[in-house]
Amino acid sequence: MESEKILVLWGCFLLWNPLIQSTQLYPGIKVKITQKGLDYGIQAGMEAIEMIVKKNGIPDFKGSESLEFLKVDYVDYNFSNIKINTFSFPNISLTPVSGAGVKVLSNHGSTNISTEWEITSPLFSKDEGGATLFLAEIFFSGLINLSRSDTGHPSMKLEDCYVRVGHAHISFSGELSVLYNSFAEPMEKPILKNLNKKLCPIIMDRFEDINANISTLEVVTKFGEDILLDYSLLEHPEITQSSIDLNLKGTFYQVGNLTDPPFQPVPFTLPDRSDSMLYIGISEYFLKSASFTYFITGAFNITLTTKELSKHLIQNPQGIGSLFSQIAELYIMAQPLMMRILTTEPPAVSLEPNNFTLNLPGSVVMLTKPKNNTEEAIVSMDFVASTSVGLAILGQKLICSLSLNRFRLSGPESNRSSIEVLRFENIFSSILHFGVFPLVNARLQQGFPLPNPHQISLVNSDIEVHKGFLLISTDLRYDPLWKKQHFED
Repeated sequence: MESEKILVLWGCFLLWNPLIQSTQLYPGIKVKITQKGLDYGIQAGMEAIEMIVKKNGIPDFKGSESLEFLKVDYVDYNFSNIKINTFSFPNISLTPVSGAGVKVLSNHGSTNISTEWEITSPLFSKDEGGATLFLAEIFFSGLINLSRSDTGHPSMKLEDCYVRVGHAHISFSGELSVLYNSFAEPMEKPILKNLNKKLCPIIMDRFEDINANISTLEVVTKFGEDILLDYSLLEHPEITQSSIDLNLKGTFYQVGNLTDPPFQPVPFTLPDRSDSMLYIGISEYFLKSASFTYFITGAFNITLTTKELSKHLIQNPQGIGSLFSQIAELYIMAQPLMMRILTTEPPAVSLEPNNFTLNLPGSVVMLTKPKNNTEEAIVSMDFVASTSVGLAILGQKLICSLSLNRFRLSGPESNRSSIEVLRFENIFSSILHFGVFPLVNARLQQGFPLPNPHQISLVNSDIEVHKGFLLISTDLRYDPLWKKQHFED
């Protein structure tokens, strides 16, 4: 069920399917859920629980009691088709317990239930009808143990479960409702005792259902046809007195080639902060694995056609220089021209305080293709482009954009003059700035999905560049629109 994804939000924040086995020791991504996040999570969790119990109801409830005041040896009762009408737990808390789990505590809960009933006894023979059951003074406590399953999924286990319902009131409806209601009160106490025995097993069964649902989820993100992004848990969640900390794989792979990149992540530590609900640390390794995977799939290679180059020339006629005009006259106007930009190594990622740079080594080739002839290279040179990376949080994604800092050409021919290289350098730098980078930034607008569960939005987000990692501080907003999609049928 989609709704059950919400239930595990605050206990195990990510539901990622570990499709890829690896020996990775350190995380590519860290997630910290603070007490502020847990406090807000109560709202999402309780609304989700309410929707689930309203839809699924609770199992049939049956028993047998004697009514001594009527001298009736037994009354067999069966409550079926039990529906939750109202559901209120105004005082509930989630508290991390260091090294143990998350303590759940609630009191003064209440619920109103409608049900069908059936009674068999020597006095009444057999009868049936409808009833409402009001339960109040509901106290619940338990410890949710969070772990990583053998398959790498998050797993929850409810321990130390205790439920006590302090008050129950039954009201029968039907032709003989006045008669039945006259002995409803003596039945309430034994029914309440029986109910209190059964509630913890019912709740624990629901936890098993949720874990079974989690184990079927596949949440490895696919980019286009070539790239996978794996967010699986590397180890058990770490519970401290102030937070729940998750270490995630955070590695990119080429589809069909699930080999880890030829480098390992290094450990990093998130700052000790608690002002936001959630902190996400994105390591340099995560970005390097993206760079490496995009490189081996050829995603950084770009070919500009005559039409695209012509558009660039028209839009940027100033400052190009006479050599650029000569190339335009000789090749663009006379015959098809292409410019091919190839990366020769994975772009190098560097994260320093307040500074995110990407250095792209590659080669640039000007080609012409006369009609009915093969491609001919006009000029070919190696280059290194140094770029600054701008960052933004848009929706639920991390958006990157590149801007050119420096561009240096080197000519492979020994007799190429430094003046000619400089002229081509100006040309290609201009084409990169005005023609290539807009194309690259348009592709980057698809962004990298940030870890967040179903129907949870990131709000008030801020991003900082630290040495070796990015830090995203964010609050959360629960969007209950999923109710309409899953509970109105």
